[in-house]
Amino acid sequence: MEFKDYYKVLGVERGASDEEIKKAFRRLARKHHPDISKAADASERMQELNEAHEVLRDKEKRAAYDRVGQGTQPGQAFQPPPGWDSGFEFSGGPGDFSDGADHSAFFEALFGAARQRGAQGRAGPGAEPSRAHRGRDHHAKIVVPLEDTFSGATREMTLQSPEMDAAGNMTLRERTLHVGIPKGIRAGQQIRLAGQGSVGLGDGLRGDLYLEIEFAPHAHWRVDGRDLYFTLRVAPWEATLGATVNVPTPDGVVEMNVPAGSQTGRKLRLRGRGIPASPVGDFYVILELVLPPADDDKARDVYRQMARELAFDPRAPLEAAA
Repeated sequence: MEFKDYYKVLGVERGASDEEIKKAFRRLARKHHPDISKAADASERMQELNEAHEVLRDKEKRAAYDRVGQGTQPGQAFQPPPGWDSGFEFSGGPGDFSDGADHSAFFEALFGAARQRGAQGRAGPGAEPSRAHRGRDHHAKIVVPLEDTFSGATREMTLQSPEMDAAGNMTLRERTLHVGIPKGIRAGQQIRLAGQGSVGLGDGLRGDLYLEIEFAPHAHWRVDGRDLYFTLRVAPWEATLGATVNVPTPDGVVEMNVPAGSQTGRKLRLRGRGIPASPVGDFYVILELVLPPADDDKARDVYRQMARELAFDPRAPLEAAA
């Protein structure tokens, strides 16, 4: 996927004002609209203009785009870094995002998840027409340690949201919140902070803030829904003859039996030792055979003896199938 320079698409500088962006879009739209232009690529060009305008006219999307695009050149291979939007506060619900049908893969990689969070955040009473003066909901993603889901925790979180200063320049406003992380929460679930969204109009209530949970990468365990995965390195004799080994789990070290004749990739399960959700997840151990290094004469002699005395050909299945 290539990085898209939305400023270049509209022909404006990075510091362009809202009015300059609006004028540039209108001028180019009159030129490239498929009802006017006879160019074969008029539809594609108009779609590109619409996408650039959608991002740059919206202060939140523009601030997020500017952050992730720092130092990236147009056409350069691009993939949003993990957690790039963590702590970035978006407002609004599904009506503030189009359905994504006419968006590029680049746009979806940046804002697709935010659109989904907004749609989820606006579900329920906050979306009722009778509360039209209620403040807009906000939503953001936060990254927490995996350990928080096993014990629960209270975390201090700093969120950033764009706003215009008195001179009309866009700045990032920070606010710090103390967030309770409930035990058993899973990645992708949301925490609702009532009244932490936008101020309502008139006597309308404030909107809410929805925080989507993401777990920070862990040194040992990988998360998949409610389950945890751990790669256990075993010696050839442990896998071949069987062994009892220690496995680090969130509840402490557990003794586990490695069955004789195991191979790399074998999956063993410790039931009920995953994320303590309802129902609780499991803990899976994936075996990985590790060969001892032949870095001295004694070790090399052992390998030579194995080669002489063991009738073993690891490629025999391939040769038999040929």
